[in-house]
Amino acid sequence: MSRKSWDQIRANAAVFAREWEDAHYEKGETQSFYNEFFEIFDVKRRKVATFEEPVKKLGGRQGFIDLFWKGTLLVEQKSAGRDLKPAKKQALEYFPGLKDYELPRYVLVCDFQNFELYDLDEGDSVEFALADLPKHVEKFGFIVGIEKRTFKDQDPVNIAASEQMGKLHDALKNSGYGGHDLERLLVRLLFCLFADDTGIFPRDAFTDLIAQRTREDGSDTGQWLMSLFEILNEREEVRQASADGDLQAFPYINGNLFAERLRIPAFTTAMRTTLLEACEFNWSAISPAIFGALFQSVMLPAQRRAQGAHYTTERNILKVIEPLFLDDLRAELARLRERKDTGKRTALEAFHRKLSGFNFFDPACGCGNFLVIAYRELRELELQTLQALNPDGQLVTDIDALALVNVNQFYGIEISEFPAQIAEVAMWMMDHISNNTLSQAFGQAFNRIPLVASPQIRHADALETDWESVLPAADCGFLLGNPPFLGAKVQSAGQRAQVQRIASLGGSGGTLDFVAAWFLKAGAYLQNSAASIGFVSTNSIVQGEQVAQLWPLLFDRYGLEISFAHGTFAWGSDARGKAHVHVIVVGLTRADAQPREKRLFSYPDINGQPVESRHARLTAYLTDGSTLNNPHVVVRQTSQPINGLPKSIIGSKPIDGGHLIFTETERAAFLAEEPGAEPFLRPFVGADELVNGTPRYILALQNASPAELRSLPKVRERLERVRQFRLESISPPTRALAQTPTLYHVNVIPESPYLVFPFHTSENRQYIPIAYVTPPIIASNATSIVLDAEIWQFGLLTSQMHMAWMRFVGGKLESRYRYSIGIVYNNFPLPNLTDADRARLTVLAQAVLDARAAFPDSSLADLYDALAMPPSLRRAHQKLDAAVDRLYRPTGFTDDRERVEHLLGLYETLAEPLMAGLREPRRRRRNAARPPATR
Repeated sequence: MSRKSWDQIRANAAVFAREWEDAHYEKGETQSFYNEFFEIFDVKRRKVATFEEPVKKLGGRQGFIDLFWKGTLLVEQKSAGRDLKPAKKQALEYFPGLKDYELPRYVLVCDFQNFELYDLDEGDSVEFALADLPKHVEKFGFIVGIEKRTFKDQDPVNIAASEQMGKLHDALKNSGYGGHDLERLLVRLLFCLFADDTGIFPRDAFTDLIAQRTREDGSDTGQWLMSLFEILNEREEVRQASADGDLQAFPYINGNLFAERLRIPAFTTAMRTTLLEACEFNWSAISPAIFGALFQSVMLPAQRRAQGAHYTTERNILKVIEPLFLDDLRAELARLRERKDTGKRTALEAFHRKLSGFNFFDPACGCGNFLVIAYRELRELELQTLQALNPDGQLVTDIDALALVNVNQFYGIEISEFPAQIAEVAMWMMDHISNNTLSQAFGQAFNRIPLVASPQIRHADALETDWESVLPAADCGFLLGNPPFLGAKVQSAGQRAQVQRIASLGGSGGTLDFVAAWFLKAGAYLQNSAASIGFVSTNSIVQGEQVAQLWPLLFDRYGLEISFAHGTFAWGSDARGKAHVHVIVVGLTRADAQPREKRLFSYPDINGQPVESRHARLTAYLTDGSTLNNPHVVVRQTSQPINGLPKSIIGSKPIDGGHLIFTETERAAFLAEEPGAEPFLRPFVGADELVNGTPRYILALQNASPAELRSLPKVRERLERVRQFRLESISPPTRALAQTPTLYHVNVIPESPYLVFPFHTSENRQYIPIAYVTPPIIASNATSIVLDAEIWQFGLLTSQMHMAWMRFVGGKLESRYRYSIGIVYNNFPLPNLTDADRARLTVLAQAVLDARAAFPDSSLADLYDALAMPPSLRRAHQKLDAAVDRLYRPTGFTDDRERVEHLLGLYETLAEPLMAGLREPRRRRRNAARPPATR
């Protein structure tokens, strides 16, 4: 059964206007007036709205709403001739007494002869006389489920919807109804709830079926649902004539959504109540993109982590699709609409056909968030194109013949069945919303029910699937999405094998994150396509050791270039148990199809808005590459400094089971028993102790004589525990260390002042807290150290120049900075320094150390706290930073990105002779290893 056409509704409105042209009395005629008003739309008022709804106003005063449809409409009715402006104010006074889910989107004030309708979501209003109701009746499209929706990012209604379905999921699962049947049932219920509120079903038909036809104890609810699903899967003309009348009212849906037979769920009273609560929710208000968050809200956290699932806000999805395709299409349409020549219509029609010719592919589509939003925006472009072709709002043919963009232009792969099903349904939901918008714009009913076209969602493992079998590369326009985020250390053995097979790096196989496999498969896929890529990734692929593993493959093996990118920003989630990670967005195209200008979106504040810049080339570090001879330059890990700095090494690594290490309290207790051990107990600092000033000590017995050890029985007990700990190890090298318990695995016992770098430090600090320490302090393997470092070297390494290099080319652990010897320290390009420069740096670096020393009770964490950093220390750093900047470039730098762009140019010059020298020996070694030729 289809809803009335707009022509029928307008005709009904004209009859209504004539019959009520003399109405004027508020109390006597209001109920009859609105009962008949709802009949215009073939909706029974009593099914959706009540009269004289009691509500508490501000101050506790009792009020009564003339007509109230919870969550949708509030009416304040007046007698004819009354001023309606105070009526709106009176209507809004009811709002404080309403619950959040009851707050209406629309407010209508009316005196029988005049209407004022306010859309509180859109901020729109319309005023007209009763006689003009037929001209404005589309404004009441929400009565039949047709209304304009502007979905707001993180709208609370989306969160509430996912929580509502989470309750339903939990109730069913706890009853023993689980697995595939539960997932399929939930998807069907989602569709039915949405259809009930948006005009696919007759208004509230599903709600009425559950509320009025099922028993209160829930015993027959499951059976009624199964009967409904069978009806929804049958064409009206083949249904049994004897089928229940209420079921016959539902339309044929198709799309195979209701084809499969499911196990009948056994509902209880409480479960039926939960379903009815879901029915009472206004599902027309949700964005279909929330169903990603819905899925996350019902998944176990452990499953989310195993699959690397992160769900996204619409705002962040737009950061991918706008530069990928939407901005260009919007600009093209704007130019066409401005044309005044005779070819304008032909050009607009060609543009419309182009929209219908694009195919979109998300090879890790999850619940379809990216596909849904991309489809919504493409449909909006189509609507604007049709409006440009028909500026008077009148179509010369049926609208269904003109709507060309459809869901079958969208393809996806998803490894889990449930989200794949949700993605399909969410696309149909967005299609219906877009159809309603088109209907409103042109005053014609447009409804693609029964479903004919379907999105192409493949339930499969994307890394084991030939993408050509899903969508031939030659037919693909855009690859987009949010592939799973899993670091190399948290991947399963199977996932790691997949990445290594796809990367084909040889040797150890590399340490690539899981997401890199999607980039590489996309690169291979694009060899037969002019498509563009827009993927989200954790920022790990543009920092640290992964850069040199991944990007040469994308640049050189597959001939890709970066067309646009968003630098690191916080990627939020709309889901219950929100996931917040730091991500980037990267757009890639084949080098022979590159746009002239590349777009870079940088984030001065990772939680704020980006600043856009345009560049001729972009590097793998998401910096300007136009000044580089080779914009594909990557910083490779090296074992020795290539910059002239002294060698940096890791600190002492005991491998002792903790038996040689003491807190301050433990040290005091130990010395009370064994005072002779005091000369061998030395301060021991790892990253935490260095930064936070927490005292810790270690027994350093490398130089202890046998006689001294014989006199220290408690120390010998400790050594025996170390020996046993090492013997029990599964590692052969560790077991071998058991023979020398007085030695650490790595023994670094400095005898003169040295530099200590914590390997990990907070991203909230402007400077890594590098320390210049003196013996007897021993640094642990949680730090890197530089022995016999000069103070001017400390000055260079603690400067903003070095910090910028670390932030861009170093890696991260979660969001914390990870300092690397092989990537950051060994490759940091130095300026050309004179003796005078070194002397000047020594003075400025000493000033930093002196400023720290002025606060002996403060830890490095205190001193480098963003809010608590002493002004004297900040000034000392600023003077040092300015001097170091000028050593690299007389004009200095405006920000870190400029610093790194300059440093990459220096690195390119510094590293090229070394890389050229390394390549030749490799060839010689291969030749030398080849067996001699035989005759």
